[in-house]
Amino acid sequence: MFGRKKPGATESAPAPAPVVRVEVTGPRADGPFDIVERPIETPDEYIDLGSLLLKIRPDIEVQLPTDEDVVTAVLVTSGGSAVELRPFAGARSGGTWDGVRAELRDEIDRRKGTYTEVEGPFGTEMLAQFPATAADGTAAVQPARFVGIEGPRWVIRATILGAAGLESTDEGVFMEILRDLRVRRGEEPRMLRESLPLVLPADAQRIEE
Repeated sequence: MFGRKKPGATESAPAPAPVVRVEVTGPRADGPFDIVERPIETPDEYIDLGSLLLKIRPDIEVQLPTDEDVVTAVLVTSGGSAVELRPFAGARSGGTWDGVRAELRDEIDRRKGTYTEVEGPFGTEMLAQFPATAADGTAAVQPARFVGIEGPRWVIRATILGAAGLESTDEGVFMEILRDLRVRRGEEPRMLRESLPLVLPADAQRIEE
């Protein structure tokens, strides 16, 4: 049976579906999270980059390096330092970061750098220094901190460059950026350590060098 709506009556909006959160323990208890573990309740606060969703902050600048129009990484700069983010497909049982670190050791050796492995907030990470040339032409070193974060079938390799890469810490803007990340791995079958796709936001502005 149908009837007329009484004057002044308003239709009640349907109640929003409850957000289901998955309990996460260990090094990722405070993030970063898989999008399934922590759905984003305020999409306007994040930049959607495909496999990575980055929380917007007033103190950062986001760059998306490309190779033949394919986004290869996310570079976030702040205060003279930067963090490069690269997401990969990981093993369901974990341990993918161990293999990545082995390749990083070889790469550092090839570049005649030095490194130390330390226990950081997310497990074993690497503090490295590479030979470089200062603006005045004198010899210098370029510090880099390699952090690996393993989630459900994904890995993030975060390379912190500049002064922020000198030591292992769980404080500062770059660690806040990492903790706020969401990862959208998807259900597609992928090869181990295959790069997860990154995309330009629809409203991104391309800046020519």
